[in-house]
Amino acid sequence: MHVNSRFSYIPYKETGYFSRLVTDYLDKNADIRPFFNYDWTFEGLEKAISDRAHYPVNRAVLSDALRKQYSSLEIHPKVEANLALLALENTYTVCTAHQPNLLTGYLYFVYKILHAIKLADELNATHTGKQFVPVYYMGSEDNDIEELGVFKFRGEKFVWDGDGQAGAVGRMSTAGLKTILHQLFKLIGPPGADADKLMKIFTTAYFKHKTVGEATHYLVNELFGKYGLIVLNPDDAALKAQFIPVMEDELLHQAANPIIAKQINALSEHYKIQAHPREINLFYLADQLRERIEQKGDKWVVVNTTIEWTKDEMLAELHAHPERFSPNVMLRGLFQETILPDVAFIGGGAEVAYWMQLNSLFAHYKVPFPVVYLRQSVMFIDAATQALQRQLALSEADIFMEEYELGREYINRNSTAAWKTDSEIEAISAIIDQLQAKAVAVDATLGPAAAAALTKMKYQLSILEKKMLRAEKRKEGVMMARIAKLKAKLFPGNSLQERVDNFSELYLEYGDSFFDAIVEGIQPFEPRFLVISPATL
Repeated sequence: MHVNSRFSYIPYKETGYFSRLVTDYLDKNADIRPFFNYDWTFEGLEKAISDRAHYPVNRAVLSDALRKQYSSLEIHPKVEANLALLALENTYTVCTAHQPNLLTGYLYFVYKILHAIKLADELNATHTGKQFVPVYYMGSEDNDIEELGVFKFRGEKFVWDGDGQAGAVGRMSTAGLKTILHQLFKLIGPPGADADKLMKIFTTAYFKHKTVGEATHYLVNELFGKYGLIVLNPDDAALKAQFIPVMEDELLHQAANPIIAKQINALSEHYKIQAHPREINLFYLADQLRERIEQKGDKWVVVNTTIEWTKDEMLAELHAHPERFSPNVMLRGLFQETILPDVAFIGGGAEVAYWMQLNSLFAHYKVPFPVVYLRQSVMFIDAATQALQRQLALSEADIFMEEYELGREYINRNSTAAWKTDSEIEAISAIIDQLQAKAVAVDATLGPAAAAALTKMKYQLSILEKKMLRAEKRKEGVMMARIAKLKAKLFPGNSLQERVDNFSELYLEYGDSFFDAIVEGIQPFEPRFLVISPATL
């Protein structure tokens, strides 16, 4: 596919699907500038790389943890090479993070990983004496099974409720997934090498691995190992041990809350806040358990359980079993940047928003704040949909318009009927202005009455114009139906394609070349919405 792909790029602001905080961040607006350390430009990243060299990480612990996590997997040569590179002081990471959604969940899971891969590739091509490795940081400790257990395939929704399991989804058993996957396999087709490959990957991932975390590690490694992507599961005692000083400070002194709250107060003057800190921003993990920790008097308690500790007992538990303590969203990035030699983080709009709340916390703990990149958004237009788009003579930018406005624009471009009332409103306005001037000359108090008359006439004309537009749309019923079909295909449920569909539909049609096309189309230093369509019908 990628050999004949056509790439179009739409400014994020023009799509209407991104918050003002995100578009201001991309525009380097002065309102957002105090809340991050480095611009997302090449020059900003160069500064981040230079600064990161002064903050070493424990590469021995990182390498040992990764080797153990990969011990049962078939390792692609590029992954093997990157695992070795991570032991070297001149190797840095480009990281993205996501929970272990069932079968990857939504397309953007794939897009953020491919963005990390492309950015690392570009940095490797432009730097000598340094290496850059893409990393997928698995959010395996998330417990939102209602979100992570859902995916859609060709419009059909598949839901796994965890079979009654609770706690961290990454630790959940995969034993109950066979029924859902067999239902899926009945829909996969037509038969072919890509269908066989995909079913084999899914079968091995979820039938031959005991936990969701292990299954996701296998799945992501199989799909993206050829690009050298490293998968890291942070639910690891040795990695958590590197974070004990921060977790101890959080438990004893609750330092994060006031620091983040102060930054949130400043940020909220201009933007909506994405997440709020708690007094203690840690969970306690155990089998079937992930609950908040609170301090009550001289005791530390795990909410909704009978677990409680004195100060000494709690510190003993932390030092003996750091893997049982889990950072929440406020501390997760700090943990990530503590254990990885990271220079860039790729996240979605919500992630960009909450990272804007955190740079003062990073400064407090003297942990480097990475360059934050908005993950690549992608819309894929297949040949049939492209044919429909061309019948309607719509550009890639046009298709982001609301359906009503798109219909109006089509009628405006193609109708020969005089249904618009702009000229009439202009003429009436001129007459009313004249009448208003006459009225005011007679009595100054009559001015508002004339203005009210003009407003009423404009309103009545706008109603008439809408009726004429509806009449024109009825005449163009076939084309309006095609517009509705186009919008439904590209914006399922009035949402972005990437937030609804699963990658497997496109993989079945194009195989690995689907991934290759996305990597080719991503431009890390020119953040715009990527639209991929066939170069020819």
